[in-house]
Amino acid sequence: MTALLEVDAISKRFGGLHAVSAVSFAVVKNTISAVIGPNGAGKTTLFNLITGFLSPNDGHVRLAGRDITNAPPFKIAAFGAVRTFQLVRLFPEMSVIENLVVGAHLGTRGGVWSAIFRPPWAREQMRATETKGRQILELVGLAAHADVIATTLTYGQQRLLEVARALAAQPKLLMLDEPAAGLNHAETKELAQLIRRIRDGGTTVLFIEHDMNIVMSTAERVVVLDFGKKIAEGTPEEVQKDSKVLEAYLGGI
Repeated sequence: MTALLEVDAISKRFGGLHAVSAVSFAVVKNTISAVIGPNGAGKTTLFNLITGFLSPNDGHVRLAGRDITNAPPFKIAAFGAVRTFQLVRLFPEMSVIENLVVGAHLGTRGGVWSAIFRPPWAREQMRATETKGRQILELVGLAAHADVIATTLTYGQQRLLEVARALAAQPKLLMLDEPAAGLNHAETKELAQLIRRIRDGGTTVLFIEHDMNIVMSTAERVVVLDFGKKIAEGTPEEVQKDSKVLEAYLGGI
């Protein structure tokens, strides 16, 4: 099996605090993987290191064989690793489809002059981008809301829009930071189905999550962090039985 993402002994220190300590794992292409752990375990810091929002003190990150260690976030996104964040970050005065089209800018060409004068090729590009955007909205279940202002959506729908906007960048690896946060049971179940559809469509998924139901029912591989260190890795079934995981995080699950 081909590894799309390879994290090799990555570490990050903030003064004397070891936020992430020599963490290594791989994400196989066309799979769903999850990173779990207690609050403060280093999960979001790990995502920030992979996506260029933080520079590691040690270690390397490779995406599809390319060393992306210390590359800036926009380049890493262009290479194919696109992420969402814990908090919803939408453009509040823009429509749903306009928010989504923003995510497609990595795959378009043009600049200030084409935006002002809108030559035929730019208008055609915009039409194609919007058509693709509406297809993505159909995938995530927001097609009926394409032309409404984004902030009129429910919280759960806004989180789906963030996923859709990330998909508009046509990622090889979609990285979701706590996508189920704030969702009710029905919304979480729909999210799990969406993640599987995204994987089935050819996009590899890596997500951070506290909701163990979505992790255990969706992820094929699970990486467990505690105090910045990887304490376990395996299938959901293997992780559930790991004594270190039970002690650190999962309790009686």
